[in-house]
Amino acid sequence: MKTERIHSLDALRAIMMMLGLVLHSANTYAAIDFGGAWSLKDVNAQSDFLSWLVHTIHSFRMPIFFVVSGFFGAMLFYERTPVAMIQNRVKRILFPFLVFLFLLWPTIVFTFRYSGLVFGENQEPLTNTLAAFSNTSIFLPNGTFHLWFIYYLLMFSVVSFALGLLLRGSDRIAATFLNGFTKMMAHPLLRVLVPTIVIFGTLLVMGRSWVKTSVEFMPDPSTFIFYFIFYLFGWFLYKSKYSLKEFVKYDWMQSILGVSLFTVYFLVDFPEGAFVVPAIIKSLVVWLLTFGFTGLFVRYTSKPNHTMRYISDSSYWVYLLHLPLAAFFPGLIANLPFPAVVKFGVTLGLTIIVCFVTYHYLVRASFIGQFLNGRKYDRKAIKLSFLPVRK
Repeated sequence: MKTERIHSLDALRAIMMMLGLVLHSANTYAAIDFGGAWSLKDVNAQSDFLSWLVHTIHSFRMPIFFVVSGFFGAMLFYERTPVAMIQNRVKRILFPFLVFLFLLWPTIVFTFRYSGLVFGENQEPLTNTLAAFSNTSIFLPNGTFHLWFIYYLLMFSVVSFALGLLLRGSDRIAATFLNGFTKMMAHPLLRVLVPTIVIFGTLLVMGRSWVKTSVEFMPDPSTFIFYFIFYLFGWFLYKSKYSLKEFVKYDWMQSILGVSLFTVYFLVDFPEGAFVVPAIIKSLVVWLLTFGFTGLFVRYTSKPNHTMRYISDSSYWVYLLHLPLAAFFPGLIANLPFPAVVKFGVTLGLTIIVCFVTYHYLVRASFIGQFLNGRKYDRKAIKLSFLPVRK
C-alpha cells in the first residue's frame, strides 16, 4: 500500500538542511577554533553563545537527516521497486553531486580565500584572491566540502539497496529484525537506550567522543559506519511507521532534556583526552533529540501548509548555494564595529535572502528546479502562509 506524503518528515528533513545555514554562518564568530574544518575567524567578534549554538546543532542535525533519508529510501525501495529507488538516487543525488561539486568549488575557494585575507589584514584581498585563479588546477575540487553528506548518502543508498535485496530473499531474518525493532519502538525507554548503547559502543571502538566528519574523496570507515547506523534506523522505522505517532507523547520532554543535558556537557570542563563520559552524554543526547524533534514535527507539521512545502521544495538549492555566501559576507562586514551575534545575524540574513531570491526567480520554475527536485513549480502559484493547503 502506497504511503501518502508524510509532511512532517518532509519538513524535518528540510529544516535539518536549513540549519546548515545557521551552523556555517555562526562558525566564523564562535569562540572556538575549528581548525581546518572552518578556517575563517573574526578575532574581533567572538561569542561563547555561538559556540554553544554550533555544537548543539552539530550534535543532532546530520544524524536526524540520515534517519529521515533512510526512511524515505526504504519507502522508495518497498513502495516502488528497488530499481526505481536506484534510478531516483542517481537522478536526485548522483547527478546533482557531480554537477555542483565542480560548479561550486571555484566559488568556495574564492570566498574563503577572500575573507581569510581580509581577516589577515591583507591590503588587497580581492586582487590577491583573483591572482590565485591564474593556476587552472585551482578549479579542480580537492574534497567534497559541504556536499560530503550527499557523497555518503550515495554510498548508503547502494549498500541499503543490496541489503534490501538480501533480506527480501531471507524472510525469516527480515522478520526477526523487524519484530525486534518493533518491540523496541513500542517501549519509550528502550527505544532511546538501545540506540544510545549502539552509538556509544561505536564511539568507544573509535576512541572518540563524536565522529569526525570526513570531506575526503576516500570514504572514511568511521564516518560511514557511524552515520549508516542512523540511516538503517530510518530504514527500519519505515517498516514500523505507525509508531511515528507515538513520538509525540514525550516530544517536548525529550527535546528539553536533550538540549539541557548537552548544555551541561558544554559547560563542564572535561580533562584533556577524556572521551568516555562525553561519548555517553552525546550518545544519549542525539537519540533524545532525534525522538524529541521528530515528535515535535509530527505534532506540528503533519498537516500540509504552503510555507513548509515551499521551504521543503527550496531546501536542496538553498543548502547547495549557501556555503560560499556564508564565507563571503563575513569578509564584507569584517570592519563593522558590531558584536559577534549581530554579525552572525547579518551574515545569516544576507545568506538566506540571496538563497531564496535566487531559488524563487532562477530555480523554482526552471530546468534547475526540475534537475534538483524532479519537477518545476509555478512561481505565481505560491502562497506563503501557514494555512492548510486546500486539496
